[in-house]
Amino acid sequence: MRSTMMRYPLTIAHVLERASRYFSGVEVVSLLPDKSLHRTDFGRLTARARALAQGLLSAGLKRGDRVGTLMWNHYAHFEAYLGVPAAGGVLHPLNVRLHHTDLQCIVNHAEDRFLIVDSSLLSRFDEIKSSVNPERVFVVPLGDASVPAGYENYEDLLAQGAHTFGGYPEIDEDQASGMCYTSGTTGRPRGVVYSHRSTIIHTYDVALALGIRPTDVGLPVVPMFHAFAWAWPYIAALVGAKSVFAGPHTDPESLLELCRKEGVTFASGVPTVWLRVLEAVQANRGRAWFKPGMRLLVAGSAVPEAMLRAYDALGVEVIHSWGMTEVTSCGTMAILKPYFHGLPEEERYRMRAKQGYPLGFVEARVADEAGNPVNPDGKTVGELQVRGPYVTGAYFKMAPDAEKFTSDGWLRSGDVATVDRERFIKITDRSKDLIKSGGEWISSVDLENAIMAHPAVAEAAVIAVPHPQWDERPLAFVVPKQGATVTADEIRQFIADKFAKWWLPDDYVFIDAIPRTSTGKFSKLTLRERYRDYFTKRAKHVPS
Repeated sequence: MRSTMMRYPLTIAHVLERASRYFSGVEVVSLLPDKSLHRTDFGRLTARARALAQGLLSAGLKRGDRVGTLMWNHYAHFEAYLGVPAAGGVLHPLNVRLHHTDLQCIVNHAEDRFLIVDSSLLSRFDEIKSSVNPERVFVVPLGDASVPAGYENYEDLLAQGAHTFGGYPEIDEDQASGMCYTSGTTGRPRGVVYSHRSTIIHTYDVALALGIRPTDVGLPVVPMFHAFAWAWPYIAALVGAKSVFAGPHTDPESLLELCRKEGVTFASGVPTVWLRVLEAVQANRGRAWFKPGMRLLVAGSAVPEAMLRAYDALGVEVIHSWGMTEVTSCGTMAILKPYFHGLPEEERYRMRAKQGYPLGFVEARVADEAGNPVNPDGKTVGELQVRGPYVTGAYFKMAPDAEKFTSDGWLRSGDVATVDRERFIKITDRSKDLIKSGGEWISSVDLENAIMAHPAVAEAAVIAVPHPQWDERPLAFVVPKQGATVTADEIRQFIADKFAKWWLPDDYVFIDAIPRTSTGKFSKLTLRERYRDYFTKRAKHVPS
């Protein structure tokens, strides 16, 4: 028996039109590269997105053509998020922080036919210009910037489309709408292609989990080139929430001013961003930076329990999430179940510091090497594996391989995890970041979170370093808070009662900043390369 329901495709054009029809007066605020503030609303932004769609079609865009964007977070990038897929194209945000060789490789591998580039990022495009071959390059003149000779003006493209818009082409919901490449920290970047259907379902799932409403004001600090900004642009358009974009200005002072002046109620970004913001707030007490009840969605690496407590004291709820480019972005969230509120405070924080349980349409399992689910005791480790309607089943122009996909169709995340009886998942480490010392495993994440709980520590990273006797030993890198001092002995004593003696780092290196990847995470790969001979050269004794 078949249902009587209409066949109605889930497409991004619907989201565009919904924002235009019902939320035309809702603000979109952008802090541009020159620090000027640009204000528009959904009425004008969606009209420009339609004009962009028609302009691209008039330029010869065919269904499935890739449109690369080399842009910061701002209104014009938002227009591309809506207009490119509505025209039948495939939006391909490019990571502006990648090395030029990786950027060039990705543009060529994706076969980007058109590029849209910020005027402030032309110097980055110049680095790859001779090695890529897009058919046309459109430059967005931000603020008072002009478009140099030899480039086409994005505003001219929109002006052409605004006068000739003839409606959206027919689009199947399974048609490609966007693509992103993985960061490539463990190998060459891989392309993930999203469909209209997968994007809409993911948008709905994340919005529902977070409870986003039209009264919300969202600040996505996560770059729009990183896993599609964790769905925020599509959530904002679907729900009708005000958006605030920080452009390239992710320093604590800029973010705090935007939060205060624009009344931000929701923000998202990696822990390193919010740890720096927290340090700035603590150094400048006495000012109301955040609205009461503000929420932070934090993912990309583990959130220290100390960070949860510190933001709670400021009236800000931190929601811990796990995701991947391959999962469109968010796959789990640590949102407490109603009966958890009767638990002791320590237990509630312990649960919130985990990555949580899967979103509505995601299946997750923690499996052993044979592919069997591990015992949900919160102790037995295995690999986190997922599947669902917005989980990729392959990589662009690559055959599925056993390294990334199981024989029964699950995506292998590469994250080592446990799962408890409440089905809360805890990432204990990336498989490449686990430390194997004397045949036993040590979690770098647990050590980092314990060290960052010290009141004088701003950030910490722990890596495995080869050791002549024990195979590998943990080496800790510590960034003290501004104006604070702390010694290795003080940190060692602070965490000593939390771990077995052999887990404790053999040494502590104090540095001004921990190197970061192009997406803002700690770059442990960089640290491992720089310090791989640390214990060999020092021939340091390791306590048993």
